Amino acid sequence: MFVRATGFGCSVLSVAIGLALAGSAHADTQSGPDVTPAAQHDTLHSLRGVMPRPDDFSKSGHNHPARPLPWLDGPGNPTDGAVQGSTSGTAAPTAGSGVEGVGNGFSGPQGTFTVNSAPPDTNGAVGATQYIQLVNTGFAVFDKATKNVVYGPVATNTLWSGFGGPCETDNDGDATVVYDKAAGRWVISQFAVTAAPYYECVAVSATSDATGAYYRYSFPYGSVFPDYPKMGVWPDAYYETFNMFNGNTFAGAKLCAYDRNAMLSGAAATQQCFQLSTSYGGVLPADLDGATAPPVGSPNYLLNFTAGQLNLWKFHVDWTNTANTTLTGPTALHVASFAAACSGGTCVPQAGTRQKLDSLGDRLMFRLAYRHFADHEALVATHSVKVGTTSKNPYTGVRWYEVRNPGGTPVVYQQSTFAPDTTYRWLGSVAMDKQGNMALGYSASSSSIHPAIRYTGRLATDPLSTMQTENSIIEGLGSQSGSNLSRWGDYSAMTVDPVDDCTFWYTNEYLRTTGAFNWNTRLESFKFASCQ
Repeated sequence: MFVRATGFGCSVLSVAIGLALAGSAHADTQSGPDVTPAAQHDTLHSLRGVMPRPDDFSKSGHNHPARPLPWLDGPGNPTDGAVQGSTSGTAAPTAGSGVEGVGNGFSGPQGTFTVNSAPPDTNGAVGATQYIQLVNTGFAVFDKATKNVVYGPVATNTLWSGFGGPCETDNDGDATVVYDKAAGRWVISQFAVTAAPYYECVAVSATSDATGAYYRYSFPYGSVFPDYPKMGVWPDAYYETFNMFNGNTFAGAKLCAYDRNAMLSGAAATQQCFQLSTSYGGVLPADLDGATAPPVGSPNYLLNFTAGQLNLWKFHVDWTNTANTTLTGPTALHVASFAAACSGGTCVPQAGTRQKLDSLGDRLMFRLAYRHFADHEALVATHSVKVGTTSKNPYTGVRWYEVRNPGGTPVVYQQSTFAPDTTYRWLGSVAMDKQGNMALGYSASSSSIHPAIRYTGRLATDPLSTMQTENSIIEGLGSQSGSNLSRWGDYSAMTVDPVDDCTFWYTNEYLRTTGAFNWNTRLESFKFASCQ
């Protein structure tokens, strides 16, 4: 969800701490999935052949009411129980040559991008030879080797030109891109929610070329608003999660599986969905990294947090007999105490303005990255938490977790809150390379600095529950101002190159000058020297 320029809207502890407790061993859903076909599907024969309209950006997007999640992390204001308040002399890997991404004044072969909404919801994914960066209303394709833009910027709904209906006419945002590494395909999705009935629009590339052909789908959700969609790639399906709302009333998370096998060939496809109760929101599906598939028959793993715990579900889908599709859980994984950053709302200060920024501390941040190693399975996740214990400086940090053995008895193998000083850190994204090294990117700001893009990392051989010294990708030169313009980011994206399985690619937002609706984004890559 985003704010239009015309108004306001939305959208180290021991391993023992992570012992899994089956405190709520039920799915909290209907007994079987809801099964519905895609409302429509077709083939776009070449994205390169689509001529974007010159006014696409000026007319893109619509104003939607804010739909915050209810308070799910429990009562009180617990002190953070896993703060890493200092770092060793070891530094995270040095970044390479970063480039400007889609944002204010960004130009490419298809023209110049116009910022007309906030936040940008910056995300991206790296493929075999290209990188797609996507913001709320548009995207561009970069050559991976040179980081030069080869297509774009264009409005996101350019992907649905000629499709008809809301997927073509709406450009409502909350878009994401993931790369299906096993198939060598791009999967881009965004919602169409200007008016009911609502849809999720999904485009799967026919090859690894992001500028070529796409198989296009629209999946229906009736009159219940499917907010904050997030996708994960799995061998048996593309999994999509939503926060559902009846008007402005939260209706619980919805967990859906799209028929991946059908969509890889452009065939007719269905979705199977489970609706959770209002006790659960902000659920993320696991997104597969690396060349090793999950154990045969593994369900997709889904995760969220509530008070003092992570909640893990297992979603097994059967496309031949939907009666065999199951959702089990949640299994409660107790973690170190925490309180949501900014109580889930707005508190992040910036230099030179009284305008504070939204932490989006009420949910896990995109992605829930999964890897299958020779001797274990691992999930890594992150969210923003309160660290400062005084009312004058309730500064925030980035809590991260590694969960192991999700297919058996899951355990929180390690966790910590990265907060080496009183700068506010939030909006993280974390991933793991083929050696088990991690990289964690995030935003950083305070009353004395403009919002910056920074990152840290850890080697698999480092002491458990620690990150290395922080590095900077870019220090902002401006702060976000403007009446009621508190929304920042909504998410960023850390992904791993599928070719070497070592190089991390990170994208996030910053500002070059103080102002409203003038954000920029940055794209950076780096890797640990030991990963070859």
